[in-house]
Amino acid sequence: MRAAVIAEPGAEPIPREFRDPEPQPGAVMVEVETAGLGGWDVLGRYRLPIDYPCVLRGEGVGRAEDGRRVYFGERSVLPFGAWAERTIVPEAETWDVPDDVDDKTAITLGIAGTGAFVPLRFARIEPGEKVLILGATGVVGTLGLQLARRLGAGRVVAAGRNREALDRLEAWGIADATVQIGRGDDQAALKEAAGDGFDVVLDLVCGAPMLAAMKATRWGARIVTAGNGAGTDLNFSIKDLLFRSLSLIGTGQRAPDDRQSIWRELLQLNREEAFVVDHIDYEFDRVSEAWAAQIAAPHGKITARIR
Repeated sequence: MRAAVIAEPGAEPIPREFRDPEPQPGAVMVEVETAGLGGWDVLGRYRLPIDYPCVLRGEGVGRAEDGRRVYFGERSVLPFGAWAERTIVPEAETWDVPDDVDDKTAITLGIAGTGAFVPLRFARIEPGEKVLILGATGVVGTLGLQLARRLGAGRVVAAGRNREALDRLEAWGIADATVQIGRGDDQAALKEAAGDGFDVVLDLVCGAPMLAAMKATRWGARIVTAGNGAGTDLNFSIKDLLFRSLSLIGTGQRAPDDRQSIWRELLQLNREEAFVVDHIDYEFDRVSEAWAAQIAAPHGKITARIR
C-alpha cells in the first residue's frame, strides 16, 4: 500500500510502498480517506518507542471493514498510522462520525479540540473571569479562545509569537486583546493586558512564557498546562506562589469512552456555532512539506486527502 514512511529516528516521512496491516483481535481495519497531522506527531521528531521503518501516525477519518465512517486518533497499532491507504486501530479508538460532520471537522475536534476543552473545564471558569491562552496561534489555542468564551469567560487574551497570526485572531473576533511574546519583557506585556490579573491561564507552551504568565495572575488563579513547546522545566521563586493561592493543574490521561464523549460534545457545540479554525491542505505526495510545516508550528490544522 502507499504510505508516508519514516525510515529511521529523526528522518522525515517519505511516500513509498509499505506492507499492509494484518487483522488483529480487538482491532479494526480502516481504509483511510483523510489524514491529519498535529504537534504530537513531530514532538521529539518521533521519539515513540517504535521499530523502524514505520508509518507516520497522525489521526484520520476512513471506512471500517463494515462500511462505517469512523474517526480515529493517534493510536493506530504500531508500526501503522493514518498517513497510509490502510491502518489498523483498536476498536475502542474508532468512533462513528455523524453524517453531518465533514472529515476536517471530525479531525480538528478530535485531538486539538479535546486538548483545549479538557484543561479549560478543569480550570472551572467562572462567569466574567479573565482568561489568557498562552500559545494561542496554534489550533489548540485558537479553539481554546473560543471555548473559554463559551465556558463563561468575560475577557479572553491571546498570547503568541507570531504577530500576523495574533492579528488574525483579533480580526476574527475570538480574542479581546493580543500579546506578542518573545520580543522583550513578556512579564510586563502580559501584566498590562491582564489589568488586575488573569483568573485562568491555559498554558500550551510552558518554559519562560509560562513563568511570565504566572506573574500576571491574580489571587486564586488557576494555570492549566497542556504543552511544552517553549521548554519542559520551570525554575520559579516561592514568592510567586505565596501571595497568590495559585493552582497549577495537569490534565492527565483519559479513557477512550471519556474522550469520545468529549469529542461528541464538541461536535454539538460546533453545530450550534461553528468554530473558526484555519485548515492547511497538502497533497499526499507532499507529506515531507507537511511534516516540516508542523515542526515550524503552523497556524492551522494540517490535513491531506489519502484517497
